[in-house]
Amino acid sequence: VGEMTVRIALVGLGEVGRTLAEDLLARGGVELSAWDLKFADPQSPPSRALAALAVRKGADAADAVRGAELVISAVTAAQTEAAAVAAAPGLDKDAVYLDLNSASPGLKRAAARAVEGQGAAYVEAAVMSPIGPKRIAAPMLLGGDEAEALLPRLQALGFGGTRFYAPEVGRASAAKMSRSVIIKGMEAILAESLLTARSYGVEADVIASL
Repeated sequence: VGEMTVRIALVGLGEVGRTLAEDLLARGGVELSAWDLKFADPQSPPSRALAALAVRKGADAADAVRGAELVISAVTAAQTEAAAVAAAPGLDKDAVYLDLNSASPGLKRAAARAVEGQGAAYVEAAVMSPIGPKRIAAPMLLGGDEAEALLPRLQALGFGGTRFYAPEVGRASAAKMSRSVIIKGMEAILAESLLTARSYGVEADVIASL
């Protein structure tokens, strides 16, 4: 990023949003703004994150993203489209909206329509691991018309795990969803097995056999 200040807006300041904000601020050269529906509750985790970080609070989603070069959406899956619709009126024409939400390809395409309808660019990012271990450098698959062009800009900001995946929106999220069927299914089976084993006092033997 050199000596230029990059203006970034975060839509969603939950676990993922806060992690990204902390890492971006630690890296320097950025000016952050944010919006979260839970700012209405001063005791909510997003409100506490806002108080702890050097981040401008938007009056609403559109205000938070106004003037930002990069907008990062990190909300719950169910809010993916609503967040894009709420932010869209404030998007600059040259802004890029990076959607990190764990949503279906259909929801990602709906969000893309809202963003692109304002003349801004939409890029989906499928985060392929929990955000905790590698934080901003977590592995992410990028999709969309502007995904490949955005890649070096993201890597310069610290998104070291990003890679271009597809020129169309939906394929990256489909890859993540398909992977999650296996991973989450295995986690559920393991949890059920060990809980049952514990109730019978044979947990150690089951773990040893696995």
